Amino acid sequence: MDLQTFVTSVKAARPPDELTVHLQALWHAGKGNWDQAHELVQDLPDRDAAHIHAYLHRVEGDQWNADYWYRRAGEKSPAISLEAEWEQLVSRFLTTTTK
Repeated sequence: MDLQTFVTSVKAARPPDELTVHLQALWHAGKGNWDQAHELVQDLPDRDAAHIHAYLHRVEGDQWNADYWYRRAGEKSPAISLEAEWEQLVSRFLTTTTK
């Protein structure tokens, strides 16, 4: 799946079956369903989930909490738009093929 196909899939009622949990969270974030996206990543221990978690708190407007999660992910808070960060994250995780 490429970025454009993923973006188009966000118009559907449910995410494609083959998405990893990270991409499922980003899919829900793309639909504006913050709660579902957050639910999927909040308890995962990996840095990838922490990065998405950081992004979600940035979307929420809770920069302090976002900064905490960026540090957990080993990342810095980006100086780009939320939309650009979402696209970067989606592109990054599209290379993952397992659930």
